Amino acid sequence: MSNIAKRTMWRAAFAASLLGASALVPATAMARESVEDRLDRLEAMIVAMQQRMDAAQPTPADAQIAQEMRAAVAETRAVAQQQGAIEQRVAKMEANDTKGFRVGGTQVTLGGYVKLDASTMRTSGGQLGSNAITRDFLIPSTIPIGGTASGWDTDYNARQTRVIVKTETPLGDKTLGGHLELDFMVTDGGDERVSNSYSPRMRQAFITYDGWTFGQAWTTFQNVGALPDSLDFVGTMPGTVFVRQPMVRKTFANGFSLALEQPETTVTTATGGRVLPGDDALPDIVVRYDSKILSVAGIVRQLKVTNDDFGMGSDSAIGYGVSVSGKVPIGEKDDFRFMATAGQGLGRYLGANIVNDAAVTATGKLDAIRTYSGFGAFRHVWSPKLRSTLAGSYFKADNPTTLTGFSPTDTVWNAFANIIYSPVPKLDLGVEYSYAERENEAGASGNMQKVQFSAKYSF
Repeated sequence: MSNIAKRTMWRAAFAASLLGASALVPATAMARESVEDRLDRLEAMIVAMQQRMDAAQPTPADAQIAQEMRAAVAETRAVAQQQGAIEQRVAKMEANDTKGFRVGGTQVTLGGYVKLDASTMRTSGGQLGSNAITRDFLIPSTIPIGGTASGWDTDYNARQTRVIVKTETPLGDKTLGGHLELDFMVTDGGDERVSNSYSPRMRQAFITYDGWTFGQAWTTFQNVGALPDSLDFVGTMPGTVFVRQPMVRKTFANGFSLALEQPETTVTTATGGRVLPGDDALPDIVVRYDSKILSVAGIVRQLKVTNDDFGMGSDSAIGYGVSVSGKVPIGEKDDFRFMATAGQGLGRYLGANIVNDAAVTATGKLDAIRTYSGFGAFRHVWSPKLRSTLAGSYFKADNPTTLTGFSPTDTVWNAFANIIYSPVPKLDLGVEYSYAERENEAGASGNMQKVQFSAKYSF
């Protein structure tokens, strides 16, 4: 066979196969697979033809033609792969468009929920006060002790309503993100006579980039994913790590996170009062590891007072602790959520600051307070539209009563049960009964009972 005939045969076969492959490059994954299959067959054809040509003693020109054809196949494959990556990115942007809108090169997504809470509650040891935040959700340290039992008090509010704004700006192969979250809890303003108006507050505001977080977010010491499915704002507050604060955090691909977070020392005086020294020097250091069902976090912090606080010189103490939490699947739809935390000098991290981090001695020295807490919650899905949670939590403090007196909280526990119905997607209607009891170091106790109805529309 002449060189001209050989070249003609090679080029005709390649052109036919390549045209067939290029005709199959539409913007779908199935079409890309067809292109790759065609290229695979073309490469096999080239190899077979090369073998036949080798048997016929090919010339150097034949070998050059075969090499050029292999290079053309490789280039075509690279183009198909590049097109596939572009299509995936476009698909992601189109999916985001259904959840938000673009401003220049930034994707903006709005989310949150509107929620009505209607509750009736009574306390055994005194009144909580009209229009107080302690009536909106469980704050363990405020359960009254030693007073006259109240009647059943009814409240309505929509203060938990939340607005979340998220942004994503692609920068090469990484994304610069922003998160701003607002609600109306624990803020000033409003009344129950005419307007029921409340000021918005910033819950979270942070920046994310390449595993870094800068700004105010949930403390790294807390696993938000383990929180129970409750109608109350938290549900198991006595046994829960609960803090939002400014931080710098790095999250690694292996599941570890390291954070430097805002320091703040809370001190109990000899009369049981709370002092916030404001002289903190070192950030709280948190290390955490997350797996699919388990989270383990450790914290080390410096507690500090200076002469400006008590006029007895300066002192510091070490606070530390470990928290283990998780969400364990049970069957196909049910789950068990839990958290267990222990340490000393953790006061403000637990249950909305049930007790303080440390007590101060007569000579101005700090004595870190030991604490133990935890919760467990079982969620059962009755049907696609109906679910329930049964949960309980516990908190214990070892207050040095010779320094703090007997008014600080010794133990708190609570339990709740609910049933939540979702007649349509994104709408939850539920009712929940909860009971909580607090005892101080003097042995006096008080309890709180609450029945709550909620309607929540998530968007």
